Amino acid sequence: MGKEDLVSNNPLRALGLEKDEAADARRVGLVMARAGLGKTAILVQIALDSMLRDNKVLHVAIGEGVGKTRTWYDDILTLINDENEVENFQQVVDCIVKNRMIMTFKENSFSPATLEERMEDLSSQEIFKADCLVVDGFDFNDAESASSLNELKGFMDRNGLKMIWFSAVSHRDDERVSANGIPAPCHEFDENFDTVLLISPEDNDIRLKTLKCSEACSVDAGKSLSLDPATMLIKKE
Repeated sequence: MGKEDLVSNNPLRALGLEKDEAADARRVGLVMARAGLGKTAILVQIALDSMLRDNKVLHVAIGEGVGKTRTWYDDILTLINDENEVENFQQVVDCIVKNRMIMTFKENSFSPATLEERMEDLSSQEIFKADCLVVDGFDFNDAESASSLNELKGFMDRNGLKMIWFSAVSHRDDERVSANGIPAPCHEFDENFDTVLLISPEDNDIRLKTLKCSEACSVDAGKSLSLDPATMLIKKE
């Protein structure tokens, strides 16, 4: 199996997320789960899928270091290779990793303005120009989160980004939800997201549920995929 096979056989195809990267689309996605239940693993799989299709992805890690974030990619790539026996695996890794940049922020130092400034520096020096953005650790409980989301969406349009994906922590004892079933603390930001995925434990299974999917998606809300509880890789169905 080579790079092209990894793209076509990726279980994420079942969610139709590639439809969100049409030339004229600007899509915002969200992955939610309780703490420690695999949000970063799903974001990395989404990022890798985009990288395999030759998009340049900037992974913004808030409250985590570069080393830990890079390890997520290394571990998931190794697991994918173990499952698929990728031909010329190291060459494939080298090919797709060049499409990734990791940028870290301390929890109290992240702001859309600072992110935009650092991204513009990278672009102006012809070091890296992102097509897609992954933001892991954004604080949806912060008083400024609504305005920050709007700033990021404006930044997305100005810079021609195809997509931004966020992660958020849900809480078992908080029963607030939006009309689309999006849990707190993101229930008040429903309109900001085109696609919302929820990691949900069910008996002996862990499901990745589609709570919301925009008209550009090829699947309906309610679609779900099974996750391997040991690796958090999406299973082929």
